[in-house]
Amino acid sequence: MGYLWIKAFHLMAVVTWFAAIFYLPRLFVYHAMAEDETGRERFKVMERKLYRGIMNPSAVATVGLGVWLLWLNPAWLTQGWMHAKIALVALLIIYHLWCGKLLRDFREDNNRHGHVWYRVFNELPVLVLVAVMILAVVKPF
Repeated sequence: MGYLWIKAFHLMAVVTWFAAIFYLPRLFVYHAMAEDETGRERFKVMERKLYRGIMNPSAVATVGLGVWLLWLNPAWLTQGWMHAKIALVALLIIYHLWCGKLLRDFREDNNRHGHVWYRVFNELPVLVLVAVMILAVVKPF
């Protein structure tokens, strides 16, 4: 497979991963506000399907295709912008795993946060997205 095809699929995986990363905490906001058992159970199903069916596979594809691109372009590993990008991706993976922990808390009816906390939590990946895009496109250092 050619470099541009790998890059295209990497970008599609990134877009899909971020869509899920933005949506899952939004579901947590509504789940934390739900007052009826039927609603809470519905959110549990939605959250599980999003995390397992979209978020996890797109994260694996993003990282796997990114590693493939690095393998094809090892010189990038000598550049500062790539070190910063890899560090941000590591933070995003930690955020992803944290979402999995929060999902388990909701599943076990052990949520300890209110909807306002989840609203703030939902905004954190925006900062990572902005920084990663600037690093990948501008390559400032």
